[in-house]
Amino acid sequence: MTESTKTIFEKYQVRKTKAQKTEFIEYVKGIADENGYSFSVEAGSFGSRNIVIGDVDNAKVIYTAHYDTCAVLPFPNFITPKNFLIYLLYQFIIILPIFAVAFLIGILSGLTSVYVSELAGDIVSDIAIIGIWVLLALLVAGPANKNTANDNTSGVTTLIDIINAIDGEAKEKTAFVFFDLEEAGLFGSSSFASKHKNVKNNTLVLNFDCVSDGENILLAVKKGAKQFIPLLSECFPDAENINSEVATKVFYPSDQANFKYGVGVCALKRSKRGILYMDRIHTKQDTVYREVNIEYLRSCAIALAEKI
Repeated sequence: MTESTKTIFEKYQVRKTKAQKTEFIEYVKGIADENGYSFSVEAGSFGSRNIVIGDVDNAKVIYTAHYDTCAVLPFPNFITPKNFLIYLLYQFIIILPIFAVAFLIGILSGLTSVYVSELAGDIVSDIAIIGIWVLLALLVAGPANKNTANDNTSGVTTLIDIINAIDGEAKEKTAFVFFDLEEAGLFGSSSFASKHKNVKNNTLVLNFDCVSDGENILLAVKKGAKQFIPLLSECFPDAENINSEVATKVFYPSDQANFKYGVGVCALKRSKRGILYMDRIHTKQDTVYREVNIEYLRSCAIALAEKI
């Protein structure tokens, strides 16, 4: 584990409040200064602050990761990038209790209106609606998850390790962006894309999101970026203890979605039936950090910057 990674785990693993984000931004500024990169913070929608390192408008490849921290949840976000129906089914199972509660409250409100009073029924209904909205808000804006090894301290440390290691011509062709408010709805990357239309439409963007829990590295390539598949396959080959796959027609919900040539990079586990999946994120169990994954991605990213 690099010294910068140790520092992030010890001091900056939680990046949710404005103060926590500001402290992290100052730390990253120091990393950029040490490596001779330009540094700026771009304001975006809903108070997002994107950290921009290097000349993004002239870079050949941009490496990105979101740095904001999600709220801790009682259940994990379960993602199966190559099995969209399983993903949808899981999402349905999660929201089913909310619909069930809403249905029961509707019945209770109706009974209260009939047997007590119409006013009492309205009060029950209003309280229930407020409660549901509060619950939904907590899913996004609730207490921060204190364990963020995979989501997305792994992406953050990958970018910093690349910044610290890359040099020469590869360094001149590369820029980095740490996106804010990914967890709230990709607001940071959306704002960045709207300000940098050339990047949005013409630049290869590799987004590292949840890359440390699983021995299978997936590069989810958007349809518009198919031309880069041979190069990506060459630079991200299989390695010892790592299986790598470059694929299209996969679903991975992250910041690369806002860029024509976006590629989402993630680590996945494989079930006994061969299904690639991600779990544990957004919960206290998000503690797995496979250093071999980060070392692999750092070397592959530098190789890509050298060859692009």
